Amino acid sequence: MALLEFKDLSFTEKGNKIEVTLLKNFYFFIEKSDLLKISPVKINKNSIEFKDIPEKKVSKKFNFLLSNNIKSLKNRLNNKKSTYIHQNSGIPLIGTNYFGLIDRNTSIIEVKPMTGCNLNCIYCSVDEGLSSKRQVDFVVEKDYIIKELKKLVDFKAIDAIEAHINAQGETLLYPRIAELVADIAKIKQIKTISIDTNGTLLTKQLVDELEKAGLTRFNLSLNALDPKIAQKMAGCAYNLNKVIEIAKYIPKKTDLIIAPLYLPGYNDKEIPKLAEFALKIGAGKDCPPVGIQNFLNYRFGRNPIKALSMDVFYKKLKDMEKEYGIKLIFEDWFGLKKTKPLPKPFEKGQIIKARIVCDGRLRNEKLAVSGNRVISVPDCTEEGQVKLKITRTKHNIFVGILV
Repeated sequence: MALLEFKDLSFTEKGNKIEVTLLKNFYFFIEKSDLLKISPVKINKNSIEFKDIPEKKVSKKFNFLLSNNIKSLKNRLNNKKSTYIHQNSGIPLIGTNYFGLIDRNTSIIEVKPMTGCNLNCIYCSVDEGLSSKRQVDFVVEKDYIIKELKKLVDFKAIDAIEAHINAQGETLLYPRIAELVADIAKIKQIKTISIDTNGTLLTKQLVDELEKAGLTRFNLSLNALDPKIAQKMAGCAYNLNKVIEIAKYIPKKTDLIIAPLYLPGYNDKEIPKLAEFALKIGAGKDCPPVGIQNFLNYRFGRNPIKALSMDVFYKKLKDMEKEYGIKLIFEDWFGLKKTKPLPKPFEKGQIIKARIVCDGRLRNEKLAVSGNRVISVPDCTEEGQVKLKITRTKHNIFVGILV
């Protein structure tokens, strides 16, 4: 008998198929008949037993089945096509804003473990959520993130690094978030671990778990204390009372910054209220209690209004400070340090050869790989090897067009 056990996979028999669940939120199917071709089989929750066959032989055959069928992976939240990025996927974690690691040549490294969101915010810069037009979701293997993060941290060769866990969506949808935080906390050069969240999935138990794992700050996206305004901005059903209660609990355990997005015409009068609320609950121990973000227009985002210039944005905040007698503007509090830039394998305008590896998030977009970087390729339906002209290299985020 050969017993194959898995930590990130679970199995359920459904008629003639086996539903395989990856990291709780993603799934695909394997035909039971394909398993029986290997040998008689017994399906358990996190393991599969094969009779009358050596483990080494069955492991190779079963992994072949997994690699073929995982191509049909879907996100259970939205039933959207999904791609699993793991150490053997051949897909690097640097080069795209969709997933992986982003280094903007500072002491903050962005960690993006997945895409997908449980809200539908009317201002979403990446068009994420329940009505998203994005074509594909991504989820990244935890151990792969840690492995590549260690390399990047070693390259930067400084202490006091902040790992900022965010996502194109809601970060807490990542099933192994506490384990990810715990493993990041073991990297000695990382002194701060922060996370972006809309708070709707937080519980007191999860706050405790994340704090114990090493999380040092929650960046809580809370846009209004008025239920109607909050729900309108969320674009869907929104449990404001739950988010408020969890916001009150967080400062008892770790640091918190209330991070509303200022959307003129929607939550103008809510901004001072949120600042007062942040002070009242004890937010901002080693950071400002509130960090107000200016809405910006993005080509592929949702744009309910025309964005204010940064000058006008700050003038409005200063006017609010005078009117309500509360501080809203905090400058340079992150303590950002410039670091040596991560080398770029290509220059803007360079012609390179690359290999298409998967679909991108936008319509007719592909992701390609070359030079241990991911490259977004718009307006592409090609497969295999392609020739690209690099059109963007900023912060090691690459775009290339077919030539």
